[in-house]
Amino acid sequence: MATSTSVIGHRTSTSRDGGFVIQFEVRLPHGYEQVWAAVSTAAGLRGWLARADVLERRLGGAATLTWPGGGPTVQGRVTAWDVERVAEYTVTGYGRIRLHLEAAGPEATLLRFTNERRGTDADRLDALAAWHEHFERLAEALDGHPVDWMTWTPARRRELRAYYAAG
Repeated sequence: MATSTSVIGHRTSTSRDGGFVIQFEVRLPHGYEQVWAAVSTAAGLRGWLARADVLERRLGGAATLTWPGGGPTVQGRVTAWDVERVAEYTVTGYGRIRLHLEAAGPEATLLRFTNERRGTDADRLDALAAWHEHFERLAEALDGHPVDWMTWTPARRRELRAYYAAG
């Protein structure tokens, strides 16, 4: 699914007081500007994460995302914004979603991701699988192959969930 040159690397998940924190590091063989556009614009987000019905690209701006595959529409705010470095969205039901970019060479970017939210251990496993799949989709979108959400199926996500559940 993901390109052979992108690496979904270090990942952790920790349970916390009725919720959890998930972290990923993803190395992408694409320049900063291209990755920034993918994580911080409505057009970019649509190719790998969700449809951004509203995305006010500034601290405190409104964010309304519709998740693919018949998922919900959620509303929230842009809770951190540092142009070409940090995009953070806090949305109902999915908590804080932070995407932090760092240059990893002239044509490579390291994406440090954090998701903090409320939920059970089953929710944590679902979120690990979902974010892993979304990062595979991000790599594909950056390679010029954005996901066609009309043909998306949950098969890969089920496979990833089983992987994370096996621990």
